[in-house]
Amino acid sequence: MPHPYQNIPELFQYESQRGLIRIPMEQDIPFTPRVRSLVDTPEYRRLSKISQLGLAAQVYPGATHSRFEHALGVFHNAIRYVIQLATDARFTQIVSAHHVELLLASALLHDLGHWPFCHPIEDMELADLPPHEEFISEFLSPKGEVSRVLKDEWNVETEEVQSLLAPKTANAQNDVATRMLRSILSGPIDIDKMDYLDRDSLHAGVPYGRNFDRNRLISSLLLNEAGDGLAISIKGKTAAELMVFARYVMFSEVYWHHAVRSATSMFAHGFYRVYRQLELRSLFRMSESEMIATLRNESKENSAFDLFDGIFGERRRLFKCVAEYSMFQNRELYQKLAQKPFSFFVKCARILAKTIEQHQGFAVPESHLIIDGPPTQREIEFKVDIYFPRENVYRSLREISSVVDGLARTQFDDSVKKVRLFSHPNIALQLTEVAQLDRLLEQAIQNVDGKDSGRFES
Repeated sequence: MPHPYQNIPELFQYESQRGLIRIPMEQDIPFTPRVRSLVDTPEYRRLSKISQLGLAAQVYPGATHSRFEHALGVFHNAIRYVIQLATDARFTQIVSAHHVELLLASALLHDLGHWPFCHPIEDMELADLPPHEEFISEFLSPKGEVSRVLKDEWNVETEEVQSLLAPKTANAQNDVATRMLRSILSGPIDIDKMDYLDRDSLHAGVPYGRNFDRNRLISSLLLNEAGDGLAISIKGKTAAELMVFARYVMFSEVYWHHAVRSATSMFAHGFYRVYRQLELRSLFRMSESEMIATLRNESKENSAFDLFDGIFGERRRLFKCVAEYSMFQNRELYQKLAQKPFSFFVKCARILAKTIEQHQGFAVPESHLIIDGPPTQREIEFKVDIYFPRENVYRSLREISSVVDGLARTQFDDSVKKVRLFSHPNIALQLTEVAQLDRLLEQAIQNVDGKDSGRFES
């Protein structure tokens, strides 16, 4: 069916099935000359040397796919979203052909600001550390090759891309069309989430993130009542519910799997011990293998080396989980630890190690005990409206779905993100046999908070 964007080269090639490249699973990506020019820039090629899931490959060996592959998948979704939304007259009235080209370029570039192990490092909220969305400006400098390709071949200015991908930056646009494009790029049913759930599940070798009908969901896309974001028609309700559940299970079983979190927390605590001696902007421009080599080399003189060696060395040696707390397992302790700053976990683990040594009579080296918990930032709540054409009304998916009401609220974090105490394998068994470990941990928390500096009473 003809649509107002049919002369955009990427949409034409996609619909005519010409000039395509293929990525898993059987996705055909239109590879026009200007797409090729963009992905062949040095700034973009670095994404092929950064894994999408980072430390998850320590547990799921197949999860070694790159951010390069993921970005192409997001670009593919952007094309499919535009073709579907072009059937909505309100969309074509506010979103011009230039906006669509901006969206396609931004979809390709949405992860450009990522560096290796980006999310574990960002979650630490270190001083003077720019979010990856803002770090994208490092790769979109006016004299850079990406900027040249955008301007000369896409007729897109780098400021337009930054306005979409980093809306908190100065001079970011906020008109209706921009809000619409941001909803497609980063929202409850955005093109990023639509890809990573499916792709991460595929490469991890688990079914959880693929058990929702992507085609049905995309074919049900339309504009929300305000006309500045996405909604879905009633025919996509079940697919949306299954997407919510897929996200829940992927966090529970993959992203926050206890062994994945062990490797992640080991990396974070190792990084925390060495980052002050590093030039971070140079570090973040490295490939993953270069960053690993740098971190191991810079940590040789301190306790961080053992942490990095346990993850990246010749023999894997992940810390063992010796205690776990959630809203359903010791709610009181969980609430005292969840959403605390990373520095709090470091101090608390240090005090706990000394306290155990004092009261249990065996040595607990400071670097052998780690507390891992949910970061201060919560996951975005899944908010999307369902359109009922017969009544011509929009209703919140949460309002009409008990499944979504139970899984997609801000309590999502409390359900899947647990607080865990990890230790070096050499002392794990001894720690699990400490009868009053919870009370010792509670005292450590009180000491960090400054509420109680007294001795532990057995």
